[in-house]
Amino acid sequence: MGLAAALLLLLLAAPAALAVQYTVGDSSGWTNTVNYQGWVQGKTFTVGDTLLFTYGGSHAVDEVSQSDYDNCNSGNALSTHSDGNTVITLSSSGSRYFICPTIGHCASGMKLAVNVVAAGGNSPSTPSGSPTTPRGSTPPPPPPPSGAPSIMNYGFMLAFWPVLGAVLAIMS
Repeated sequence: MGLAAALLLLLLAAPAALAVQYTVGDSSGWTNTVNYQGWVQGKTFTVGDTLLFTYGGSHAVDEVSQSDYDNCNSGNALSTHSDGNTVITLSSSGSRYFICPTIGHCASGMKLAVNVVAAGGNSPSTPSGSPTTPRGSTPPPPPPPSGAPSIMNYGFMLAFWPVLGAVLAIMS
């Protein structure tokens, strides 16, 4: 009975342990100098992951519909954030769209579209209808490996120690 309870606890903690926090734009953050269409390439965003937007006072993050994303319209934002350190939890599968509402920033490319897949899924990270590169241009180079998210994030550390403690307590 005790071993079964420990295994159940371990299984319940596993989704949190596997969540990844992506820092949008890696070390550059949320700024108008990053190609966000290139940044999403090769990344699979899964339900439970988080996006961390870090930015200065001249920027903000608006979550918008696909139409407002395509037209850089922040007038109908689904949510607005301006704290400089915004964490967005990807709580359901589907496409999510983010823009900077500062005049001219979205039009110059400060916008992010991600496709969130259910746990265990592996579809592309760019929603359909959003081209990965403008026509007639060459794709950007891949980001450096140092910006890749690590499974050793806070969720893993927070989930690992209580589970290990529970297993050891039950076994003793």
